[in-house]
Amino acid sequence: MDRNTLRNQLEIYRTPYEEESAFISDFSELTLDDNAYLRERLEGHFTASAWIVNKRRTHTLLTLHRKLGRWLQLGGHADGNENLIEVALKEAKEESGLNSLHLVDSTIFDLDKHIIPERPHVQEHFHYDVRYLFEADINEKLILSDESISLAWITFDSVVDMIGYNPSILRMLEKTSKSEILL
Repeated sequence: MDRNTLRNQLEIYRTPYEEESAFISDFSELTLDDNAYLRERLEGHFTASAWIVNKRRTHTLLTLHRKLGRWLQLGGHADGNENLIEVALKEAKEESGLNSLHLVDSTIFDLDKHIIPERPHVQEHFHYDVRYLFEADINEKLILSDESISLAWITFDSVVDMIGYNPSILRMLEKTSKSEILL
C-alpha cells in the first residue's frame, strides 16, 4: 500500500456516519502532501490505528494512553511509512505484545480527524487517523508498553462505561457489531 492506494480507497470509501463523512475529502487532500506521513508536519499528519477485536467479536483491546489519559484503540504515527496497514500493525504489536494479530480486511475500517492538544515542545495539531480492523487471540498474554498506563480487553457491553463518550470509538464499536452479521 502507498499513497496512491490510500487515495483510491478514500475515493470509494462511503460511510453512513455524518461526522466521519465530513472529513473524507480532507484525508484525500492530505495524500497530495509529500510531508503528510511525517509527524513534523505541524498542521497535521497521518496516523494509523488497529481496532482489535477477539474472534468471537465480544471484546475489543483498548489502551489507557499515557500522554492523553484516555482509553483508546492502539496505533500511532506513520513516521514516513506510507503503508498505513503496516503502521497500524507495527504500533499494535509494540503497544500490546500480541503476535496473533490478523488483518480482517485491507480496506479502511474507519477514519477520524481529531485534534491533539498542545504539550511541551509540540503545538496543537490534527491527527488524520486511518483505522483497520484486526482480530487477535484474547487468551494471548499482553505486554504493556511505555506508552500506556493500562491495557485491557473490554467487553463490547462495557466499552461505554469504561471510556465515557468518545464518538469515534462508539462508531467503531457499532461498525463491529454490524459487521458481525456479515461474517
